[in-house]
Amino acid sequence: MALPVPTWKPVSDPDARRGELPDSAFAFPRQRHEPLTDAAHVRNALARFAQVEGVDDNDRALAFENIRAAAEYYGVEVSETSWRDLMRG
Repeated sequence: MALPVPTWKPVSDPDARRGELPDSAFAFPRQRHEPLTDAAHVRNALARFAQVEGVDDNDRALAFENIRAAAEYYGVEVSETSWRDLMRG
């Protein structure tokens, strides 16, 4: 199975209100869950990944790729290699 192409893009105003952020600023863009506007939010998205409800495996795969893209941009280390790694423990 091919990895989804990340949809995440950095925002020009990371302090914008959640409702003002584009879908591309979120790990889960369709559901607008887990904004990725700075390094702290990326770490938070990693920590809360397994708690997000109402998403399917495709949503999780895309979210993981979005988190990895944002992590690279903000200099956050991600040791997990798959979204399934975030579902353990």
